[in-house]
Amino acid sequence: MRASRRDFLAGAGATLAIPLLPRPIFAASPTGTPLHGLSAFGDLKYPADFKHFDYVNPDAPKGGLFSFSVPNWLYNQNPQTFNTLNSFVARGDAPPRMEMCFDSLMTNKSTTALDEPDAVYGLLAESVIISADRNSFEFLLRSEARFHDGSPLTAEDAAFTYKLFKEDGHPSLLLVLTEMTDAVALDRHRLRLSFSGKHSERTILDAVIFPILSKAYYTENSFKSGDLKPPLGSGPYKVGRISPGQIIEYERVADYWGKDLPVNRGAYNFDRIRIDFYLNRQAGFEAFKKGDVLYRQEFTARVWATDYNFPALTQGRVVRREFPGEKRPSMQAVAINLRRERFQDVRVRQAINMCFDFHWTKRNLFYDSYERSQSSFERSDYKAEGIPSTQELALLEPLRQQLPPEVFGEAVMQPISNASGRDRKLLGAAAKLLAEAGWKRDGDVLVNAGGERFALEFLDDDDSLLRTIAPWIENLKAIGVDASMRIIDAAQMQARQADFDFDLVMMALSWDATPTEDGLATAFHSRAAKLTGSRNLPGTADPAVDALIAAVGRAADRQSHVIAMRALDRVLRARRDWIPCWYSANHRAAFWDVFGFKEPKPDYGFPVEAMWWFDKDKAAAIGKA
Repeated sequence: MRASRRDFLAGAGATLAIPLLPRPIFAASPTGTPLHGLSAFGDLKYPADFKHFDYVNPDAPKGGLFSFSVPNWLYNQNPQTFNTLNSFVARGDAPPRMEMCFDSLMTNKSTTALDEPDAVYGLLAESVIISADRNSFEFLLRSEARFHDGSPLTAEDAAFTYKLFKEDGHPSLLLVLTEMTDAVALDRHRLRLSFSGKHSERTILDAVIFPILSKAYYTENSFKSGDLKPPLGSGPYKVGRISPGQIIEYERVADYWGKDLPVNRGAYNFDRIRIDFYLNRQAGFEAFKKGDVLYRQEFTARVWATDYNFPALTQGRVVRREFPGEKRPSMQAVAINLRRERFQDVRVRQAINMCFDFHWTKRNLFYDSYERSQSSFERSDYKAEGIPSTQELALLEPLRQQLPPEVFGEAVMQPISNASGRDRKLLGAAAKLLAEAGWKRDGDVLVNAGGERFALEFLDDDDSLLRTIAPWIENLKAIGVDASMRIIDAAQMQARQADFDFDLVMMALSWDATPTEDGLATAFHSRAAKLTGSRNLPGTADPAVDALIAAVGRAADRQSHVIAMRALDRVLRARRDWIPCWYSANHRAAFWDVFGFKEPKPDYGFPVEAMWWFDKDKAAAIGKA
């Protein structure tokens, strides 16, 4: 584990101060018995003999092309360019959806049970047995599992993969495996993963969806290399045609070993999945209008409101509609880099937030299509409201000396402006906070006692946000902050973000419906603060936050989990390391009318490329056959 250990012991001590919640987590999952699935609290919708997930069409035809601009991505993936096909290390820019080339022990991010909040079912693994002490898990791998070259996928490959990820994997992988003590192939088809006992019992839910790699391939080829050689996989797709930084196509594996498994039936229907890479959103939109791209989710309110009037849409060849968002917490926020000394005072971070006039932005730039985010867990029961409940206080009181006083009052809310674009009352309050933090006016700018100018820079790789950030910058300048915005290329953006080389940067995250301790750690825990490529962009290193993340991991039932998450939310909001921005309740999607899909969409995911299918009759009707 290469994470920073600063404050780790203090964090552990704080954890001990929080009342321990009863165990076990998997109370409904018996030990010593083969299980076909797992969930956070033992709730499984589908029995062992289920035939397919309810939200797919098991008779969906295979064939056709799905080309799209990706709306989300994982690990080191970059939606604007790529220079490596290794998606599972911290460095480099990999193309999105490389994970579809690999199978996992249990259902992965593409097809995990999307109508349940946290269930996983056997994929490579036929079953799993939980040990009596609940510290180890024994998986029986399917004997028919194969890599794309026909070689068998064995427990030796799985054990090799987990050890490799623990040592050299992307932070989203290695942080989950912090407390893994061993990964052992008991025989050709039996794998045992062992943990220290310090882990959350939900750690296994994150670990079982990791891609399994070929030991033979990565013995001959360096795992750390950033080349464009297609790796050996085992999943429903393999890498096809590529043009570095421009196009990647994934080809459906016709003889895919797992195509008839219940977890895969009705999924992975397209013969080819193509991702086109564009330097900015406008270029991608123009390609969609011409039909070079067949599916697009729109993230620019102005474009959605004013530009979807091109001929193909008015002729009915393109469908424009909204789909309900997932029942999962989400976060779109600006990270303020606390590694920069000038941002370490919470009053400075609060002042920066006060200069963002969301209400003016909503009316003038967003066409009233967004709402202001208040929380890191927006659109969920995990968002704290009002004053802390008695149960929340039971978690917070032992940490009172380490917490901001606001934690114990009404949940911190974002500033409400008069929507003028330059609210003098808020700007005056922001200037006062900066003065209290030691920044004094010297002509047009603020300086500290040492004469250093107060400068900050927003960093991004797409100029589509400039219209939104520019008024924020003007308000900052009005109170003496030397504020600016820099647009850099996508590869440079990825590298600078991985190295935490920025002042302010925006990130959107979607959490699992039941967030785990390990998932939260990569964005908020001390051990991720200095870990290259982690999502802890502000560098939060707070023992109290660590303690509350541990409390989330110990929650024994859904009610306790919600309570711990709300307590954590209160602290994160009071710290102001992130400035919550905005959210939309729905997916704004547009697509050429060549697809079939089942409605309604599932509640906990929307992987269109894995669920939809190509409809030849529709395609012929609009001349896209």
